Amino acid sequence: MERQEAIDLLAEGRSGAIAVATMQSIYPWHQAEQAEYLHIDASQCMGSAASIGLGLAMARPDKRVMVLDGDGSLLMQLGSLVTVASQQPRKFFHFVFANGLHQSTGNQDLPGIGRFDWVALAIGSGYANALKIETADELLVKLPSIWNMEGPVLIELSIEREAQDPRWAGVPMASQSAILKEQLAAL
Repeated sequence: MERQEAIDLLAEGRSGAIAVATMQSIYPWHQAEQAEYLHIDASQCMGSAASIGLGLAMARPDKRVMVLDGDGSLLMQLGSLVTVASQQPRKFFHFVFANGLHQSTGNQDLPGIGRFDWVALAIGSGYANALKIETADELLVKLPSIWNMEGPVLIELSIEREAQDPRWAGVPMASQSAILKEQLAAL
């Protein structure tokens, strides 16, 4: 599936979840007009989206947290799977956009691509649930049941390789953090 297709479906089904987007998911998330409420970009900390999401999930266990991660980003801080799993956040949904590339640094192939399995890594790290979704139609059908799964949940999304997207140079992360803090305090 194309990244924007997946982003659009996640945006439609978001239903109030706190969102953390990183690297190549940032720009399409903003395009889907999802960056105004309960959102932060992990733009200056490649590989840290899951850890940021975990902090939010621990601070607000009553809210769903969705992390829009890249396979290249997650590979840079693979230990975050174990860290997330050790805390067992029940409403933590970790969407991994898997295209086999370090897309934001010039479309280099990931090391070991085809030799590891995100679902097996997540389960082996202690995630409560993990699954792989190949198509937009499959995501559309499965998304309602995913939201009902006990977390942490890792969802590997098979994403087509595409030309390098524009990088998002929007609101600085510190400003977004302050806005998100105000929004969460108002809930």
